Amino acid sequence: MSEPDRWTPDEHGAVPPHPSRPILRLAAASTVAVVASSLAPGVSAAAQPPECAPREADGPMWITPECVDPQYSRPVIDGESDQSAPVPHHRVSGHFEGTGVKFNFYYPPKDQWEGRFYQLVYPTQNENATAGTIGFGADSGAYTVQITGTAGYRADAAAAKFSKTVAARHYGMSRQKIYGYIFGGSGGSFQTIGAIENTTGVWDGAVPYIPGTPTSIPNNFFVRAFARLVLRDKAPRIADAVRPGGSGDPYAGLTAVERSVLREVTAMGVPLRGWQNPSYVLGLETPDGLLGFAATVKTMDPTYADDFWSKPGYLGTERSELGDLVRAARIDHAASIKRVERNDQGAPTKLSLDGAPANPDLTPFDFTVYQADGTKVGTLTGSLDPAAKTFTIGSGNAPEVLDALAEGNRLRIDNRWSLAALTYHRHQVPKRSGFDVWDQFRDADGKPIPPQRPIEAGPTISRGVSGGGTHTGEITGKVIMVTNLLDVDAYPWHGDWYGRQVKRALGARYNDEFRVWYNDDADHIGAHLPGLVDYTGILQQAVRDVSAWAERDVAPPRSTRYDVKNGQVRVPSNATARRGVQPVVDLTVRGTDRVEVKAGTPVTFTAKAQAPLGAGEIVTAEWDFTDGGKPAAAPLRRPGRTVHLRETYTYTEPGTYYPALRATVQRDGDPDTPYARVTGLGRVRVVVR
Repeated sequence: MSEPDRWTPDEHGAVPPHPSRPILRLAAASTVAVVASSLAPGVSAAAQPPECAPREADGPMWITPECVDPQYSRPVIDGESDQSAPVPHHRVSGHFEGTGVKFNFYYPPKDQWEGRFYQLVYPTQNENATAGTIGFGADSGAYTVQITGTAGYRADAAAAKFSKTVAARHYGMSRQKIYGYIFGGSGGSFQTIGAIENTTGVWDGAVPYIPGTPTSIPNNFFVRAFARLVLRDKAPRIADAVRPGGSGDPYAGLTAVERSVLREVTAMGVPLRGWQNPSYVLGLETPDGLLGFAATVKTMDPTYADDFWSKPGYLGTERSELGDLVRAARIDHAASIKRVERNDQGAPTKLSLDGAPANPDLTPFDFTVYQADGTKVGTLTGSLDPAAKTFTIGSGNAPEVLDALAEGNRLRIDNRWSLAALTYHRHQVPKRSGFDVWDQFRDADGKPIPPQRPIEAGPTISRGVSGGGTHTGEITGKVIMVTNLLDVDAYPWHGDWYGRQVKRALGARYNDEFRVWYNDDADHIGAHLPGLVDYTGILQQAVRDVSAWAERDVAPPRSTRYDVKNGQVRVPSNATARRGVQPVVDLTVRGTDRVEVKAGTPVTFTAKAQAPLGAGEIVTAEWDFTDGGKPAAAPLRRPGRTVHLRETYTYTEPGTYYPALRATVQRDGDPDTPYARVTGLGRVRVVVR
């Protein structure tokens, strides 16, 4: 392909249309000027914009509209096309030269565009926005920006700035400001927070949702793996207690050790009601057993496992019932290699062993290859089949380790690191203030009781994901944070913690710049509990409200009222008192939350659904009497802030059911739109004999 066409914005930042042909490839650096290598004839070197740079040594990159990020200084358009699906739009596709980052911009028709863009970010996404994301943007008067996922926010910022240049050319603009909003969840929340704290003038607002904190990785996952080791057998009992109509006492029937561990992980923030799906909480279906970050910890803190099993202050040496339980779970087995299977190229694919330990199904194994004389060669990746006594070799193994696989050599199979990682959180008490969930490991003077590791793994990992950001709370635009109360991956207290960072940074301006909305009966990316609500609607409403807040100074509904006690976030049961934007559904069956009936007996349900002030009106409601069955619309006399419903259903088959009522609020009172539908949920239990 020929050299890219070079286009220079005019004095107002607009790019004029090409006089003779449509643009095919375009290189530019910002909405203000182009980099030196792309200077059009007649543009002097003095007009070159400055390079973006950190504001302090070793700090995150500070990005403004006027500077150019040297890593993403050459955006190139590879193609443009008019599309009809999911909605009419003009798609512009391209990449940043010298990187693997691609981008797509999706521009709705000019008469539909209201001068803004929305940008979804996530570290592992691709550059192709979903139909829902594109449609939501167009319905909201926004064009959509999406890029290949990266660590941090720098590529996102470069794409955001370049999209404005292309938008100015596409829409024929001159002086009009283009507003921008970034949003991302889970790992994307790190990027979103990094972006809104370390840029100015790129985005005007942000919506981080299901957010993490600098301590979340790896601690959140290791904590749940710790619970798995001790509480797996009692998990069904705990789940039944916290489900609708349960006893409400998850500690009933537990031993002293089991109660202590449940208290510990609960105080760390694992939401008790999240135990409704014990398989997900405990990572029983996760191949790495929630210990996927153990390899990172090994690299950062290589002596941890040795210290865990040999030094005082660690559970591996502690003389207690819990310490005995951990030591009893340790496996260290040396197997002799009987045969090495190889493929047609001679590469080893499978090992036959003379023996194997029983699969603990609780902690992953590490595998180490030794010569017959005991000389260590190195680690090996793959999977063990204990019943067949075979080891299937995985990918990414070092050549010298593969070369050492021969009959008579040995494969060490052990879980010492996996077991040690389970209580890594005890030895990671943050030095930074505000992490109250670690108070259980501090003495009266606030000093850590267990021995502490020389490095805090969480903040180091967090900086990598966020692009060097440290969650200072120094936001540069309007922010609404959305946090789910049943999220066992990103704990609910994270929203409170970050809100306190913002309040410390902004002081009196806090309520003018920040909201935190708690969303009940929703968990992490992809619902892991049956019958939960989809949080997409509250996320979309937050993005729209941030837009109105930044552009027209329309303040959104107030933050959810809540408190945090022993790592658990609690909200009022009344919608007016709770605030936020989610409706509250009070569902009862015969006046309570649980009944037992004989099959064939009519059961009557009564519900009150109420929306918080300013959230909109309840526009639809649905009954689900069989907990996952086909929903039945509940007729509403008219939309309103409060609705009362009553219905009777007859169960013909014995079983335990969790019937539900979902009530949906839509800010504009539109029952038909698929966007910004915020749903509340009420559930009860019916036992049919």
